[in-house]
Amino acid sequence: MKMTMTQKILAAHCGLESVSAGQLIEADLDMVLGNDITAPVAINELEKAGLNKIFSREKISLVMDHFTPNKDIKAAEQCKQVRDFARYHGIINFFDVGEMGIEHALLPEKGLVKAGDCIIGADSHTCTYGALGAFSTGVGSTDMAAGMATGKAWFKVPAAIRFELAGKLPANVSGKDLILHIIGKIGVDGALYKSMEFAGDGVGSLSMDDRLCIANMAIEAGAKNGIFPVDDKTIAYMKQAGVADQSYTVYEPDSDAEYEQTIRIDLSEVTHTISFPHLPDNTRTPNEITEGIKIDQVVIGSCTNGRYEDMEVAAAVLKGKKVARDVRCIVIPATQKIYLECIRNGLAEIFVESGAIISTPTCGPCLGGHTGILAEGERAIATTNRNFVGRMGHPNSEVYLASPYVAAKVAVTGILKGDLI
Repeated sequence: MKMTMTQKILAAHCGLESVSAGQLIEADLDMVLGNDITAPVAINELEKAGLNKIFSREKISLVMDHFTPNKDIKAAEQCKQVRDFARYHGIINFFDVGEMGIEHALLPEKGLVKAGDCIIGADSHTCTYGALGAFSTGVGSTDMAAGMATGKAWFKVPAAIRFELAGKLPANVSGKDLILHIIGKIGVDGALYKSMEFAGDGVGSLSMDDRLCIANMAIEAGAKNGIFPVDDKTIAYMKQAGVADQSYTVYEPDSDAEYEQTIRIDLSEVTHTISFPHLPDNTRTPNEITEGIKIDQVVIGSCTNGRYEDMEVAAAVLKGKKVARDVRCIVIPATQKIYLECIRNGLAEIFVESGAIISTPTCGPCLGGHTGILAEGERAIATTNRNFVGRMGHPNSEVYLASPYVAAKVAVTGILKGDLI
């Protein structure tokens, strides 16, 4: 039938034997996601349309993570509106302060998304769940409203690019380096409205945290979604998250599936990769960074790199060392569970003793929300996913994207320079 993984999932969710690139379909949804910024807009749209019912109490997730804990009165009012909506409709998966985490780390951790699902979220990084073998994509708040009301969404079936991975990443090189390498190679529009489908023997060498990071940033190449095959690591991850054995479906591409192109990558040749301002595809490797760049702030966290593996890597670099005197280092575990593991396993102590601070789970500085806004002329290196003009604060500030390993290294020296990484 010549279908890719994504196309097989979409065909199953719209009741067709097959679909093809460019076809318009209406698909059933397994999860609809919103946060404290996007959900209020969706709720307002429901009210305007006079819709007073939702399609499911279990298949809607509302996570208060962007401006939470609330940074000001407007943020507090937004959360209250969502809180009231969730209470009125009896939405089960509502996560507020004390329970919430950064949404794209929280939902996989809690087993709310799984292989074979069709998921939309009013947040562009909803594509994260493709790491589990799901079709997941970001939508606008109006589409979220329609999804909450009907349990359905319209899609144009995407064409696909196949990324054939071989080998294994070198020591201290991670999934973040790989996805920045790919984005630097194909550009921020290199996969525009396409499915980025990862395959090959090299996939098995990537941890689930690597895969979640890579799928998370598919949108930074313009992709509709990113997706990984389901293997033993995927199944073990879902089982640990409480996903029942019979509740997910594994889809594999047809042997003759059609791809617009195939890009082959030897993982052993990938090295540390840093995105310079002001686009994720403005990438450089350490040997291309010969001039020292003074850094004012380091952020280690986000939906891209706030998982426990990321915390471990950063702590290993910072152990027994001190954050440079003129650097502010902010560490943000992505969920309460990860935060608690950092405390129990001594990582929190390492961070504090190094001179870093630890924040409650929040998107905070990633979108210039709070907990680390940059002033004019300041530079940050961050494990976040975007470095657009003004993304983390003042329009004349700069954001450099990197892995937790590189970010922690720079926190110690205060200088971004190739021979110091």
